[in-house]
Amino acid sequence: MLLEVISLQLANPTFERRCLPLSVDNGSMDRTPTLTQKFVAELLGTSFLTWIGAGSITATLFLLNGAKPPAAFTMADLGMIALAFAFAIAAMVYTIGHISGCHINPAVTFSLAVTRRISWNEAVVYWVAQFLGGILGALFIALAFGWTAAAQTGLGGTDFGGALTLYGNGGWVVAIAMETIGTFFLLLVIMGTAVDGRAPSGWAGLIIGLMVAGEIFAFGPITNVALNPARALGPALLQVLLGGKYDLSHLIVYFVGPLLGGVLGTLTYDFISRGRAIAGSPELGGVSETAVEQHR
Repeated sequence: MLLEVISLQLANPTFERRCLPLSVDNGSMDRTPTLTQKFVAELLGTSFLTWIGAGSITATLFLLNGAKPPAAFTMADLGMIALAFAFAIAAMVYTIGHISGCHINPAVTFSLAVTRRISWNEAVVYWVAQFLGGILGALFIALAFGWTAAAQTGLGGTDFGGALTLYGNGGWVVAIAMETIGTFFLLLVIMGTAVDGRAPSGWAGLIIGLMVAGEIFAFGPITNVALNPARALGPALLQVLLGGKYDLSHLIVYFVGPLLGGVLGTLTYDFISRGRAIAGSPELGGVSETAVEQHR
């Protein structure tokens, strides 16, 4: 039988291609993602980020509370949580980056819409997917750790108790400032590694993930480092619905800071990367376009 197959292949070079399924890259197929496909990608990506990232906080608290005597939260615990976020971001960038751009963060989508890299209509679709994804990810955490019991332990909701302890009511301003600064640098890195067509290929997921981990190392105890309204809303909302405690007014910090910081980061990158006009040559109008950005 093997000799027959070999002889057929030698006699007809197209034999093997006819026996195998058509490649997904077949030239007759349009591989441009539809808006529905982007919606699903953003939904799944944000749910995974919330489940793994925020879920690592719930897992840590579950283990610490179960210790006899109860164990104290340490820098090692913070480090593991930071790496969980890094792993989740990297995994999703490499999985859905070529489909939706892997925003998985309303602040990223808002920033790209403000700078006209995506349309506002598309941005709204992304936001719906992201906020639903944040809630879905929180549901995964609650399912794993026992619904009402998980709500009492905490679903990884972000809070700025550290800022309030240090500054009193001024902690609100400090928390917004830290979330603004953190998201500013997040968008600066995203623009430089994922959006700018001149960036080295293949590194965006790793660098963006590690960058977020670094920020959690730096000011995790102060604001819990959301940088992402969807990741903040999902666990907080579900925690309250399941009987846990969370002051929903604190979500203001995790909307205002990331949205402001994201826009500032994007505009700053556009400024520092803008090319100079050369005599006799067209003016360079900013960063190169990639699959992540689509000018309208």
